[in-house]
Amino acid sequence: MSADMLDQLYREVILDHHRHPRGRHHLERVDVEESGLNPSCGDEVTLQLELDGDIITDVAVIGRGCAVSTASGSMLAELVKGRSIDDARKIAEIFKRMMHGDDPPSEMDLGDLEALTGVRQFPVRVKCALLPWVTLLRAAVDAGEKHAAATAGEEEATDHGNG
Repeated sequence: MSADMLDQLYREVILDHHRHPRGRHHLERVDVEESGLNPSCGDEVTLQLELDGDIITDVAVIGRGCAVSTASGSMLAELVKGRSIDDARKIAEIFKRMMHGDDPPSEMDLGDLEALTGVRQFPVRVKCALLPWVTLLRAAVDAGEKHAAATAGEEEATDHGNG
């Protein structure tokens, strides 16, 4: 496939995610919520996670922004649902490095995220693409703390029950 054809395919993927964003709903049960803002272009995102232990059972990416930011959030919603918080954090870290020029690990399937690699040519747009993922990284910290606290509470309840 020629570079022009690949570029066109990537544009179509980004436009599809922009026009039909995945995860664009409010969750009934929100275990973790984090908001992010890109002041340079006005993109805003609120990320909501529903968790079962450390597994993301549902994700909502709500906000307003440019096509790149919206598409990136939509891709995030597709990629992290059903994964552990740790796996979602790893994907976010890989995507950050990828947007700064690194190649993704060959063994990792990043789905449609590869379509955003063309954005690297436009440094101001990199922030747009990263906004949902940076917000996810902050949410992952919150989720990890909540999971650790819940696990500690369960252990404490078990210890008291054996006393």
